[in-house]
Amino acid sequence: MAKWLTRSRFFICVLTVWLISHPCLSDTHQDKLEKHYLHYMFTALTKADLFPDFTAVGVVDDRLILDYSTEVPDWTRLILTEDDGIETLVQQYDSKDWYKHQLHILSNCTNCSELHAFQRLIGCEVEKFNGTVTSLRFFDEYGFDGEDFMTFDSDTLQWIDKCPKAKEMKKYWDLQTGRNQFIKDYFGKCMEWILIFNNTYKNSPEVYISARRDPDDHSKLDLSCLATGFYPRDIEMNIRLNESVLDNQTSSEIRPNANETFQMRVSVKIDRNSEGSYDCFVIHSSLTEPASVAWDGKCSTFETESQQTFIEVILSVLVLSVVSVMLCSVVILCQCKKESNESFLAVGRNHHHDYGAVSERIAMATR
Repeated sequence: MAKWLTRSRFFICVLTVWLISHPCLSDTHQDKLEKHYLHYMFTALTKADLFPDFTAVGVVDDRLILDYSTEVPDWTRLILTEDDGIETLVQQYDSKDWYKHQLHILSNCTNCSELHAFQRLIGCEVEKFNGTVTSLRFFDEYGFDGEDFMTFDSDTLQWIDKCPKAKEMKKYWDLQTGRNQFIKDYFGKCMEWILIFNNTYKNSPEVYISARRDPDDHSKLDLSCLATGFYPRDIEMNIRLNESVLDNQTSSEIRPNANETFQMRVSVKIDRNSEGSYDCFVIHSSLTEPASVAWDGKCSTFETESQQTFIEVILSVLVLSVVSVMLCSVVILCQCKKESNESFLAVGRNHHHDYGAVSERIAMATR
């Protein structure tokens, strides 16, 4: 029995290693898994000395699409102008006054000196693999003072209480059949809106390929490919030699840009004297066909030029320092000769005053 148990464990270990290393499950295929989401967050505060007492924020796939607060009392849509259903929900059922009312009930006060928070997260998420939807999730969840409070069950149109304080409010919310049906209908519209957004708002990547000398091995070059400014997030990028993907590529992973697009860089070491056609091959949903940018075979000399410029700057500073010392010496000798009664300490104080003025200008410039 022990022998079979040992063999079974060995078989499971081998099977696990094979599954992890299998090419179908390798990182090169992870880009085919797409994740999209639409989230709305509502927050009401009892004591808002530093923050608005009510805010609403909408985010779709890392992009801010809606921003509202009591300080700016307008629904500001940053990307789309059409209503995806959430504003109708707010206007008909859950206005900012509704959130404040629920908060006052839970905190048991209207003008609280303590801080209490009532929050809501509503939206949907979808996962697609190779273009096929594999997972859908709809949710409408509430929290009070940082703890789970209530969540909605769209199948039964009932609310699920998450803490003792939510039990009484659940009974009242369950009776609001019109509101509950609207929330369920919104879930379907939420999914449609995600698909519309991802089919409408796409940015094509800008692709650059360059090479520089490897600082550790002068017989090698670091060949690098950069794709930037693309949206949505998912992208596939590889450096190829004669249309064959090279091994041992390193990736920066996908990173966000300041304008809510993304960037990614891949690099690989190649022989300095290698021959062949190198290119950067990019696949992205914004492109009607894959993009290929060929390397021109040139090596960047930026680092060499930078080092030379640095040396020139150092030499210039040294020359100016020597000239300044010589001039200061001449000035001191002339002053000592012209005014024999002026002490060396007085000259030192005058120079110290000049340095103080410079430090003041630096402080002003850095404010």
